[in-house]
Amino acid sequence: MSLFIAVLASLFSVVNPIGALPVYTSMTDSYTTKERNRTALHTSLYFTMICLVFFLGGSFILSFFGISVPALRLAGGLVILNSGYSLLNGKVIRSEAINDKVKAEAKTKEDISFSPLAMPLLSGPGSISLLISLYAIHDSWDKRGIIIGVLFTLGLIIYIMLLSAPYIARLLGEAGMKAVTRIMGFIVMAIACEYIVSGAMNLINKH
Repeated sequence: MSLFIAVLASLFSVVNPIGALPVYTSMTDSYTTKERNRTALHTSLYFTMICLVFFLGGSFILSFFGISVPALRLAGGLVILNSGYSLLNGKVIRSEAINDKVKAEAKTKEDISFSPLAMPLLSGPGSISLLISLYAIHDSWDKRGIIIGVLFTLGLIIYIMLLSAPYIARLLGEAGMKAVTRIMGFIVMAIACEYIVSGAMNLINKH
C-alpha cells in the first residue's frame, strides 16, 4: 500500500494534470458536452496506454540504447528538476507550453485526445523517464503489478479531472490554479533532487 501511494503521489506531481486543465478547456471550448466527454475518456485511455508501453518496455529501451539505470535517474532527474523549477516560478503555464502552431493544428483535428493532450501534455519526458526507472528499480512482478495498478488509477483520476475541468477552473480561479501549480512545482523539484542524488551516487559507486 505504501508503494502504491508513493508512486501515485510522485507520478501525479510530475504529470501535473491540474496544470493541463486550462489547455484542455481552451482546446475544447467549442465542443459539445458529448464531444468533450469523449475527448476526456480518450485522453485518459491514451495516457494510460502510453505509460504502460514505456513502463513495460523500459528494460528494452535501456538495453537497446546502452543506458544504465543510474544514468537514466540522473538525466531524468534533471529534466524533472527543470520542469519543477519552471512550475515553481510560474514561468511555464501549461496553456503556454503548447505553442500557437500546435493549437492551430489541433483545431483542425477530429480527435486531439492522443496528440497533443495525452502526449506530450500529460505524458512528457519527465513522467516517461520516471516510469522507466521505476521498472528497473522494482524487479519483482508483485511490485510492478502495483505500479501498473497506479497507472490505471491515475488514468481514472485524469478522466474525472478532465470531465470536471470547467468546474475546477471556476472553483480555483486563476490565482488558485497558479498557487496549486507552484506547490506542485516544489514537490516535483524535491522528487527530482532525490533522483539526481541517487543517480549520481550510484554512478560514483559504479566507477
